[in-house]
Amino acid sequence: MHALHANDTAAGWLGIEIVGVGPGMTRLAMTVTDRMINGQGVCHGGLIFSLAETAFGYACNSSNQVSFAAGAAIDYLASARLGERLTAEANEHWTSTRSGISDVVVTGAGGRRIAVLRGRSSRADGSIVHNDTP
Repeated sequence: MHALHANDTAAGWLGIEIVGVGPGMTRLAMTVTDRMINGQGVCHGGLIFSLAETAFGYACNSSNQVSFAAGAAIDYLASARLGERLTAEANEHWTSTRSGISDVVVTGAGGRRIAVLRGRSSRADGSIVHNDTP
């Protein structure tokens, strides 16, 4: 996931950090900045979605097989506030040779649930990290 993250300029722009990685899972974090606040004074939902979808993307690529998002649905449970550190934990629940399903939980301060996302992935030929050594 570090190879994917190194080239992910969108994640870098949002300040998304890798907190944990394992087979079929990732944990990412970002802090809500003043540029992320909407007209109601809370974090814009699209940016919470971006954090969750990034965690989903990294989890479904954790086996080093290229995967793309085929669809995702998010439910917002609470607002995120300025300065709050959000954590998104993604776990693959099912995979086949062509697709997968992952769930992501976004939490804020004190483990407060902010959002849940379910993502569907589609696998393609190729790998994220190429081992071309002879």
